[in-house]
Amino acid sequence: MVAETPPEEVRARLEAGEGFDLVDIRDADAYDEAHIPGAENVPLDDLEDAVDDREWADEVIVACYVGESSVQVARFLDARTDAEVSSMAGGYDAWRGDLE
Repeated sequence: MVAETPPEEVRARLEAGEGFDLVDIRDADAYDEAHIPGAENVPLDDLEDAVDDREWADEVIVACYVGESSVQVARFLDARTDAEVSSMAGGYDAWRGDLE
């Protein structure tokens, strides 16, 4: 099972300048419209190619729309990388809700 990281914790860790990869797997249009500062957009369709073509941080947090696809992608990355991988609970919707 892949761990879930609450959006409040992601926010606190970003503000503290902690080093981790924050991967936003939403489509490019959604990412361009709004995204978490510091997140890198790797749309789901590009993910398989990106996995082997990059160096991953020791820790990776995956974000999607509502926290469902990110769990699947986190499992995929966990199996294919040496990183400690988690899914952001509730996805970008929870992140936005955390701001309000």
